[in-house]
Amino acid sequence: MTSSAIVQKLWNYCNVLRDDGMSYGDYVEQLTYLLFLKMADERAKPTYNQKSPIPSGYDWQSLLEKDGDELFDHYRHILEKLGQEKSF
Repeated sequence: MTSSAIVQKLWNYCNVLRDDGMSYGDYVEQLTYLLFLKMADERAKPTYNQKSPIPSGYDWQSLLEKDGDELFDHYRHILEKLGQEKSF
């Protein structure tokens, strides 16, 4: 996937969030959190092989296992848990 395709996909998600009533600041904040989780996941994979700072069960993979309301609730729980961590 090219960088321009990634940017376009990201703006498409932003448009969905905006159309659902989120303000610019709100959806940028949420996308930043998601990118943080995804980057931590990518850095734990081969090539980088770094230990993820995200506790198991609160990582990107845990988001992929859920959908709908369960995904929303789990994502909110992840943010609450990580917000309490002193190392972040």
